[in-house]
Amino acid sequence: MPRRASPRGPRLHPLGDAAALVELGRRVDTALNTRAIGLAAALRKRRGVREAVPGYASVTLHYDPEQVTLAQLQATVRNLFRSRPAPPVPGRLHRIPVTYDGPDLEDAARALGLGIGELVRLHTTPTYRVFMVGFVPGWAYLGPLPEPLRLPRRSVPRTQVPAGSVAMAGAQTGVYPLPTPGGWHLIGRTDLPMFIPDHDPPLLLRTGDRVKFFARN
Repeated sequence: MPRRASPRGPRLHPLGDAAALVELGRRVDTALNTRAIGLAAALRKRRGVREAVPGYASVTLHYDPEQVTLAQLQATVRNLFRSRPAPPVPGRLHRIPVTYDGPDLEDAARALGLGIGELVRLHTTPTYRVFMVGFVPGWAYLGPLPEPLRLPRRSVPRTQVPAGSVAMAGAQTGVYPLPTPGGWHLIGRTDLPMFIPDHDPPLLLRTGDRVKFFARN
């Protein structure tokens, strides 16, 4: 059974005998994500914690059960949550050039009741947060997407999406780093690589970074 730190606090879910999930909420929200990043940074400094990986509104903990127990971790999480660790330093800002000519651009604009120019303007207006990195190496979940651009995923996913495709679905947007299957709406493309195997680290975007898209002429 999940362990609760408090009625309104984080929930600690055991994941086997050496890991746990700290759940702060269940929505795509920059404030929750900021708390998750700050909590993960604070937990990494604690005895017995091998790694703390922030997600949208959660932290996955990997710990040494010979040094710390799940009950001790829960107490630590509860105390840190109450004391509110200092917010993390804003991540790096990336400006990503996009050619807005994706195969779903016209259909997406029509479904949203927008002109293509307005869709592009709305997509390039926000500075997006990297909420989480996953799915495939280099894939960053960016958001939140402006309300007028929110569409459900495609009813029929593609079996392969080209690397560099800029896409959106629900409250999020992102760039496919590798050729993979995908069900998001493809609205453009960029030549900026998201995954560079020979680099250290190989990922361009990291959790907490910021992204600003701009239309390439």
